[in-house]
This record gives sequence, structure tokens and C-alpha cells, in this order.
Amino acid sequence: MTDLAAFIAGLPKAELHMHIEGSLEPELMFALARRNGVEIPFNSVEEVRAAYSFSNLQDFLDIYYQGANVLQTEEDFRDLAIAYFDRAAADSVVHAEIFFDPQTHTDRGIPFDTAIKGLLAGMDQAKAKHGISSKLILCFLRHLSEEAAFETLKQAEPWLDRIEAVGLDSSELGHPPSKFARVFDRAAELGLKRVAHAGEEGPADYVWEALDLLRIDRLDHGNRSLDDSNLVRRLVDEQMTLTVCPLSNLKLCVVPSMDVHPVDRMLREGLRVTLNSDDPAYFGGYVNDNFRAAAEARGLGRDDLVTLARNSFLGSFLPKDEIDAHLANVEAYAAAN
Repeated sequence: MTDLAAFIAGLPKAELHMHIEGSLEPELMFALARRNGVEIPFNSVEEVRAAYSFSNLQDFLDIYYQGANVLQTEEDFRDLAIAYFDRAAADSVVHAEIFFDPQTHTDRGIPFDTAIKGLLAGMDQAKAKHGISSKLILCFLRHLSEEAAFETLKQAEPWLDRIEAVGLDSSELGHPPSKFARVFDRAAELGLKRVAHAGEEGPADYVWEALDLLRIDRLDHGNRSLDDSNLVRRLVDEQMTLTVCPLSNLKLCVVPSMDVHPVDRMLREGLRVTLNSDDPAYFGGYVNDNFRAAAEARGLGRDDLVTLARNSFLGSFLPKDEIDAHLANVEAYAAAN
């Protein structure tokens, strides 16, 4: 292990952009398929991994939704969450704010309560086992209608004390943030934070919409913001956190190679960038893999890595006193290493 890799390994960090369904490793997919008697279109773990070759976001989503079919019971969702948090703990993640897609499950007959009860049980177990704090973000699928999003939000109302925010994910092109302005207004009325995927495959205009119409508290991806210097200035001035996912960008061909990933430019521009794993089972790496890939390809140094770790806490939805405590731990780690 190189000195930089060792530094990353122990660096305390938060993860702010991770779809829990996207952490379904092939081994667990097969185990749950057997447990639940669900047929999947693969004969082996190796065959699943071979299928993880995507040319765009939609290619990935097609296989992502197939994999989710094995999630049937509270126990399945709990096991999925526990498996993610075990890996996160190994990467020195001390806080995680995870996305889940209830419509992926309710649309195939799995009750909303089944999914959320299982995930919350896994989150609680992670706190007891690893000391990792976590928050849950309910995402609306943007290829579905706003009316469907309203129905999902209604189903979530009994659980609002355990849901921190709403988000917007799935197929970006052709589904601008403006499509969901009313349901995001309702989420704000209910006291929920708002985040949205924008500027991954969609244009910088989608980021403007997310800011002005959805009134987001955090921007997921945001790479295409760099196409608009006025937008970059606004994001810097507002200290809007961007949850960037390098290996996801590579796997989905948002960038042709890590050698041209813009993370270092984002840092130079003063953007509050964080690094995250997005859908780690499908994109080939958890959070430390993303840190290492970005550092190696873009020449990031220790100061950059510390900034990224600090940003992950500054951009979190934790109370200020907890953020301050985490920032102190980051500084202490950097000073000692």
C-alpha cells in the first residue's frame, strides 16, 4: 500500500451519495434469489460481473432494476444495508446518508413499509456494530410521473421522523428537475431537506432548475456545472455541496477516462466537492476506491484529500456540533499522519 493509499484508508469521512440498492453485490444477489425463490437472468457471479459493462446511464439502470427483484422481505433490506455498512466501516466512513428508491419496490408489489423497516433495522445495527451514524434519503424516480412521486411521499408520511430528505434520481435526460417542482415544494412543507441528481448526463440548465425550482440543499453529481461559469460562481458563493462520483462517471462514460476527470478543477474553482461511490457494486468500488482513483489520476495530494473529507461533513445534514466534532477528528488525523 502506498503512503497516499494508507492515508486515505484511515481518513475519517462521510458518504453522501450512495444508492443502497446499488450496493447489491452479485454474491448477495444470488443468496437472496435462492432464499426467495426468485429467478434472475444470470447463471453465476462471474456472469453478473461480466454484464456490468455500460455505455450510458440507461444501460446501467436496466440491469439495476433487474437486480432489485431479489429484494422481497424486511430481512433482505436489512441484510443489504448491513453489507454496505460493513464495507463503509472498513473504509473509515463514520457517517453515511444513503438513498433508497421506494418506487423500485412498490411498483413490483413490495410494500413501502417492508423496505423502510428493513433498511432502518440495518442502519440501527450499523450504529451498534460500527458506531456509524446514518440518515435516509427517499428518492423519486424521475422517469415516472410527478403524481407517482406524490403518492410515494404520502406513503412516507408515517416515517418522516426517520427520513431526512427527498432526492431525485434515475434517467436524467428528458426528465428535468422542473417536472418535480410541486412535489419538492410539498417535501419542503413537511420539513424535509431536498437533494437532486443534476448535471450528470443532463445539461447545466438542469442544475439551475434544481437550485431555483427544487430549492435543493445539496447537488448530486453536478459535473456539467463546469460548462457555465456563472453557475460555478453561484455554487461557490452559496457553498453548495456537490456529491461527485468518479468511478460512476467513468463506468457510465460521463468521462472517457479518469485522466480527464474534473475533480481537481472543481477543487481549484472553490467548489465544495465530496467523493462518493454512487452504486458501488455496479461501478467497481466503494468510497476509498473512489478516493484512490481520483488521487492517482488527478494528482491529488494530502491537503486535497483532507479538504474532500472536510467537505463531506460540511455538506452533511448532521447538527453543527456533530459536524464540528467530525472536523476536529479529520484535522487530528491529518496532523498525526
